[in-house]
Amino acid sequence: MSVSTVAADQTVCAPLPVLGRDVTVPLVTGGEVTYAALDYAASAPALQRVWDDVAAYAPYYGSVHRGAGYLSQLSTDLFENARRTVAEFLDCRDTDQVVFTRSTTDSLNLLAAALPDGCQVFVFETEHHASLLPWRDARVTYLDAPRTPRQAVDTLERALADRTVSAEGGHGPALVCVTGASNVTGELWPVRELAAAAHAHGARIVLDAAQLAPHHPVSVRDLDVDWVAFSGHKLYAPFGSGVLAGRADWLREAEPYLAGGGASRKVARREDGGVEVQWHESAARHEAGSPNVIGAYSIASACKALTEAGFDDLVARERYLIEKVRAGLAEVPEVRVLSLFGDDAPRVGVISFVVAGWNSSHFAAALSAEYGIGVRDGLFCAHPLVRTLLGSDPQTQGECGAPEAAPGEKSLNAIRVSFGAGTPDEHVERFVRAVRELVADGAKWNYRTEDGRCVPDTSA
Repeated sequence: MSVSTVAADQTVCAPLPVLGRDVTVPLVTGGEVTYAALDYAASAPALQRVWDDVAAYAPYYGSVHRGAGYLSQLSTDLFENARRTVAEFLDCRDTDQVVFTRSTTDSLNLLAAALPDGCQVFVFETEHHASLLPWRDARVTYLDAPRTPRQAVDTLERALADRTVSAEGGHGPALVCVTGASNVTGELWPVRELAAAAHAHGARIVLDAAQLAPHHPVSVRDLDVDWVAFSGHKLYAPFGSGVLAGRADWLREAEPYLAGGGASRKVARREDGGVEVQWHESAARHEAGSPNVIGAYSIASACKALTEAGFDDLVARERYLIEKVRAGLAEVPEVRVLSLFGDDAPRVGVISFVVAGWNSSHFAAALSAEYGIGVRDGLFCAHPLVRTLLGSDPQTQGECGAPEAAPGEKSLNAIRVSFGAGTPDEHVERFVRAVRELVADGAKWNYRTEDGRCVPDTSA
């Protein structure tokens, strides 16, 4: 579908107001320009609605759960109402728990710590490190990168069917971890089909929704996943909080993720001089210490804002921006967009690419310094996936390059542009124009490598 067709056939809603939309930054070539934040996949700006809600609550901040004062009771109600709002946003089952964490990474490490003995974990090599690495204390089977959604399901089914038989003669517990949308290619994964495959083989599944939840509705019931994890800072609520939501049994039976106040229901000295502890069985079991009330409240505020804006409209507008960027990049022969599932695969507003004749760090530095555009370069905390996608593509070093490669290995990196509900049309239009100009005319400034980063050379 062309950009013109999208524009003609769909009503494109205005972007949601975000903080920083009027911030200006200096250009190395002189003057200033409004900053184009196109690194949403790393951290999205705060929605204005979220900031306003947090600012209105801040004077009323108080301790949670253990205070008798008015502000403590108000803050406790706010915190627990935030939990209910998140449960509604995710369409959780009545028996599910919503645990507030620090981030997606923290959520998945919490779940990893709660795995039952003998649990076998299955994870594709295409995952972000947040969902690739936490399972080091379990038996892990890493699955090769699939090239189609169907291949992903088939690969998982084969791996589950062949999994290790326990000494008792059964398969034992198993967990599948999968992303909802790739943080490298933006492509949507067949979560519902993968969940069905997992359950058919007696396994459970956790969905890394860090890149999916800001762009598409996520229903625990409809997708039939056992857990879902996401981060506030990608959901327009960058106040240091995250969520793990899903089945309560493994969480309830596990040792607390952190030991301390709030997780404990009763603590008493034993006659032998030790300490006897009764832990909570609710979400509080894994929320020891003073909780991040503002972080939880900001996530709830973002959930409400996105729901009220309407995901149908948000998705339609994002598709319009995606087509605008992809059509623009397609006009530059030197650009190769990275993809697992092909050009027709549905995706969110995350696009990674390389430019022939350019090192990606150099290209990203020029976008920032000469055009005021913020993108990401590197391997995006998904090293196995990006290395698979880049393969043996030559990486011209140019005037400066990526950090040192390991001995015998080429320096590989890519450029990622990402956007969402707060992105104005002008930002993606400026980006496409900048790519075209840099490829055609080259950079206007000299660059050098400093501490592993490509930066403008201002020594002259």
